[in-house]
Amino acid sequence: MKQSWRWFGPHDLTSISDIRQAGATDVVSALHHMASGDVWSPAEIEKRQREIEVMPDGQPSGLVWSVVESLVVSEDIKKQQGEFRTHYANYRESLENLAKAGIETICYNFMPVLDWTRTDLRWRVPHGGTAMRFDIADFALFDIHLLKRDGATKDYPEDIVEKTAERFASLSDERAAELIANIVAGLPGANEHLTLDQVREHLAEYDHISADQLRANLIDFLSEVVPTAEKLGLRLCCHPDDPPFALMGLPRVMSTADDYEKVLSAVDRPANGMTLCSGSLGARADNDLPAIARQFAPKIHFVHLRNVTRDGDAEFGSFFEDEHLNGGTDMVATIAALLAEERRRAAEGRADAQIPMRPDHGQDIVDDLKRAAQPGYPTVGRLKGLAELRGIIKALDHPEFGLR
Repeated sequence: MKQSWRWFGPHDLTSISDIRQAGATDVVSALHHMASGDVWSPAEIEKRQREIEVMPDGQPSGLVWSVVESLVVSEDIKKQQGEFRTHYANYRESLENLAKAGIETICYNFMPVLDWTRTDLRWRVPHGGTAMRFDIADFALFDIHLLKRDGATKDYPEDIVEKTAERFASLSDERAAELIANIVAGLPGANEHLTLDQVREHLAEYDHISADQLRANLIDFLSEVVPTAEKLGLRLCCHPDDPPFALMGLPRVMSTADDYEKVLSAVDRPANGMTLCSGSLGARADNDLPAIARQFAPKIHFVHLRNVTRDGDAEFGSFFEDEHLNGGTDMVATIAALLAEERRRAAEGRADAQIPMRPDHGQDIVDDLKRAAQPGYPTVGRLKGLAELRGIIKALDHPEFGLR
């Protein structure tokens, strides 16, 4: 597998030199300063490439920007309103500019309003480090008592609603502000940084958009951009919802294997594929990651490997981001399925036989605890995760003891 590392640009506390030392060969990045719906110009793309490929002292880094995460899909496209047709054209133009720069894999998501969501960014775990956590009761507290969404109580079990009332009664101003910031201010990779009032405005615009309609809008978007991607030799891959269940009454359409089957079969072209994120999908007990990896193997264009531990087996609920080899996902079986697919592609002579992978997220450990890096993206925690994942890959690929 092609071992990559997510980098947020020159402000990222993990430097290009750090990435080289981690042993990654490829970088996953994006132009996070660009507004959703705008064209990514050749000049901006080239600037980011130089920042990745050339060290501050002018020496080559040996790294290459090979995956975009994310070329953001605007809210206008998701809702099919406003400037959505202009944004279709701008997306196609951005794809053309990325292809000219030699970047072939483009990850995106179709989550409405909020990108990936957590209620705790530095939740203490038993070994003394910290991890990100999604607590369904805290999210319900935010939804019912802070956002004050109409009808919110109907979307949660009665025991959760009762728990939120108890927590709200003793909620400090500091924790309320922290919870709001964690959920609506935007986590790393999100282009939108919203206020509570802006969230309410977006929710009102989704009042009449069902899951079926949102899926139809996604299929329309893909019908507009996939032919361009295919002509340019690019691979588009949709990241799953995170968490993979409905929030704030909003529809979610990329949360299960059935969701992916509907979308990938509707636009059944080689350029239309999946970002397999074992952590996002693993937050649902009914998502079997090794089985999903086998089912969609030919269309997996990009892989995020991480693990979560769920509080229970409810369809939606609380979880925290565990160490890469712990949690509810069988990481060895998942990687084995991906390596089998790589061997199949190599035998076919596919140009994309090697699938790009990155160690997704990580717990803050050791020096990470002093750095206050982007939530979910610590240097040491991801370095540990990449080393563990690399060990599994090495063992499974061993000519005598592996699965060849």
